[in-house]
Amino acid sequence: MKFRIIHEIRGRLRLQAPQCNMTLEEADQLEEYIARLPGVRQATVHERTCNMIVYYTGDRLAVIDGIRAFKYDYSTMEKSTLENSSRSLNRYYQDKLASLVLGRIVRKLLLPIPLRNIRTTLCSVRYIWHGLRCIFNRKLEVEVLDALSIGVSILRSDFGTASSVMFLLKLGELLEEWTRKKSLSDLARCMSLNVDRVWLKTGDTEVLMPISDIKTGDLICVHTGNVIPLDGRITEGVASVNQASLTGESIAVAKSIGSVVYAGTVVEEGECVIAVEQMQGSSRYDQIVGMIESSEKLKSTTESRALALADKLVPYSLTGTIITYLLTRNVTRAVSILMVDFSCALKLSMPLAVLSAMRECGGYHITVKGGKYLEAVAKADTIVFDKTGTLTHAVPTVAEVIPFGGRDAESVLRIAACLEEHYPHSMANAVVKEAVQQGIAHDEMHSEVEYVVAHGIASRINGKKVVIGSHHFVFEDESCTVPADEQEKFDTLPEQYSHLYLAIGGELSGVICIADPLREEAAEVLNSLRKLGIKKAVMMTGDNERTAAAIARQVGVDEFYAEVLPEDKAHFVEQEKAAGRKVIMIGDGINDSPALSAADVGIAISDGAAIAREIADITIAADDLFELATLKRISNALLGRINGNYRFVLGFNGTLIALGAFGILPPATSALLHNISTIGISVRSMTNLLK
Repeated sequence: MKFRIIHEIRGRLRLQAPQCNMTLEEADQLEEYIARLPGVRQATVHERTCNMIVYYTGDRLAVIDGIRAFKYDYSTMEKSTLENSSRSLNRYYQDKLASLVLGRIVRKLLLPIPLRNIRTTLCSVRYIWHGLRCIFNRKLEVEVLDALSIGVSILRSDFGTASSVMFLLKLGELLEEWTRKKSLSDLARCMSLNVDRVWLKTGDTEVLMPISDIKTGDLICVHTGNVIPLDGRITEGVASVNQASLTGESIAVAKSIGSVVYAGTVVEEGECVIAVEQMQGSSRYDQIVGMIESSEKLKSTTESRALALADKLVPYSLTGTIITYLLTRNVTRAVSILMVDFSCALKLSMPLAVLSAMRECGGYHITVKGGKYLEAVAKADTIVFDKTGTLTHAVPTVAEVIPFGGRDAESVLRIAACLEEHYPHSMANAVVKEAVQQGIAHDEMHSEVEYVVAHGIASRINGKKVVIGSHHFVFEDESCTVPADEQEKFDTLPEQYSHLYLAIGGELSGVICIADPLREEAAEVLNSLRKLGIKKAVMMTGDNERTAAAIARQVGVDEFYAEVLPEDKAHFVEQEKAAGRKVIMIGDGINDSPALSAADVGIAISDGAAIAREIADITIAADDLFELATLKRISNALLGRINGNYRFVLGFNGTLIALGAFGILPPATSALLHNISTIGISVRSMTNLLK
C-alpha cells in the first residue's frame, strides 16, 4: 500500500492513503491490520479523509514497512474485518448530530416565527407527557423539572426559551446514547471470543483445526478449562459449565447429553463432545451487550451514590421553586430555578465517565467487566501475584528433557506433549511447542485424560496409568517411585529450572526441565504500583521453596509462599480481606480461579486458561505487566474524575439557582448555562484519563 506521511512526531505518524474514498469495511480492515503490527500501540483510520494515525513504540521503519505491505483482501473482507464494528455506529450518530444542529439553524433562518412557535408547542407535548407520567407513577425525577420548565415557558409565550431547552435536551440525549452505545460496543467486542482453533472429532481421534473450517453439524471436543467456541448440543460426555459471561452467575451448571451449550461459556470440570448448531456470528456479541446493559456491575459505589443523590435533589429543586415564587411573586425567578437541576448532569456525566474509562482500558488491551472493579483497583492496597505465567514469562520454554527407566528423551517428550496439548497452561504449551520444534509427532495414544487442578494430568497408555505434573502429585498423591539405580541422577536435577515429572505404571519415566525466566519489567512494575497506592505485594506459587525464593528476591515482593494449593491462595485472600485490606489477585491458570473469585478484584492474563478469564473481573494482555500500572493509573484518575464531576455539578448548578432566585439570571440564560455545562462536563467525561 502506498501512502504519504503528512505529519510526524516521535512515536506518532499521520499518514494519507492514496485513495479518494474509503468504505467502512476497508477502513476497518486497514485499522485492524495496522493495530496488529509489531510495535504499534494504537491505530485509527478516518474513512472520510482517508487519514491514518499510528502510535508506535517499536522500530519506525518496521512499522512503515508493515503498512507498505498491506493490501485490501476483498474476497475475505467480511471475515477479516471486526464483527460488529463501531465505525458504522459512529457514522450513524455523526449524521444524526449534524442533522439535529443543521435542522435548528435552518428553522431559525427560514421558518416564520408563528410556525416556529406552533412547532415548539407541538414538540413540548412529549416532554410534558413524560413529566405527567412520572407524577402519575408517584415519582419525582428530572423529567418533572423538564416538563415544568418547558410548560411554564409555553404558557408565558416564551417560545424561544422552551425551544432552546428542548434542543439542548435532545442534544444531551443524543450524546449520551451515542457514547453509551459506543462504549458498550467497544467493551463487548473486547469480551467477545478470540478462539482460532478447535478440536474436531473424527472417528476415535481429535484433530486440531482452524475454527473457520468448522461447519454446522461437526463434532468438536472441549476439555476441562477450555472455552466453548460455538453454540451447540452435547452428544457425548458430562461437564460443569461456567456461564458467567452470559448470565452473570458464577455457579457452574451441569450439562449432559442433549444439553444446549453456548459460545463463550467455559468447561470447569469434565469434558464433552458438541455438535455445532450455530456458527460464529452476532449471537455471542449481542448476549454480552445485553448482559452489560442490565448488569449492576457497571455502577461503582461512588457512581451509584451520585445517581441516588441526583434523584433525591429533584424535590428540593421543586421546593426551591415554590418558595422563590411565594417570596418574590416573580414567575421569572421561579422558572429560573426550574431551568436548573442537578440530576441531569449527574446522571449523564457519571456513567459516561465510567464507560469511557472502560473503553480507554480497552485501548491498552485491558478488558474491564464493570465500573465497580475500576473503583476496587483504585482503592486496593494489596496485590497477590501468581508466579508462573504472571511474574514469569507467559511462554516458558523446555530447557532439557531427562529420561528415566531406560527411555529416551524423544519418547518422554512425545508422551508428555500428547497429554499436555489438551490443556491451556503456559507450561503445557511449552512442552507442546518443544515437540513441534523438534519435529516429534505425537498422535493420540492415550485413553480419556483427567485434569487434576493444580497437580497434573492422568491417563492410560497401553493399559498403564500415566501421570504428569508436580512433585507432590506424582510422588505423594500417586505414590510413584524413582528407578532404584537412578536415585543419584534424580537427586542432581538442575536446580535453576521448574520440573514436570512423567511417570508410567507407577515409575518415573522422565523429567522435563522448564526455563521460566522472570519478566524483565516485573520489579519496575511493582515499584510503579507502590507509588500508585499499593502497600503490600505477595507472590504465591506451587513451585518449590528454592525457586520461589529466587524469584521473590528479584521482584522485590513483601511476602512469598511456595508449594501452595488453589485453596491456599483463596484462603490467604480471604484472610487479607478480613484484616480490612482491599485485595487484587492476578493469575493465569485454572488453579488461580478460586483466589480470583475471592479477591475484591481478580485480574487474569489473556493468554491464560479460559476459566480464569471468565471468572476474573479484569483481563490484561500478556505482552507486559506495565498494563497493571496503567490500569491502576486509569482507576485512580477515574475516581478523581467522578469526585471532581460531583463537586462541579453541585457547585456550578447551585450558583445558577442562587443567581436565578435573586433575579440576576433570566430563565433562558439559566437554561443555556445549565445545559452547556451539562454537555461540557459530559464531553469532558468522555475524554481519556491518561494524557
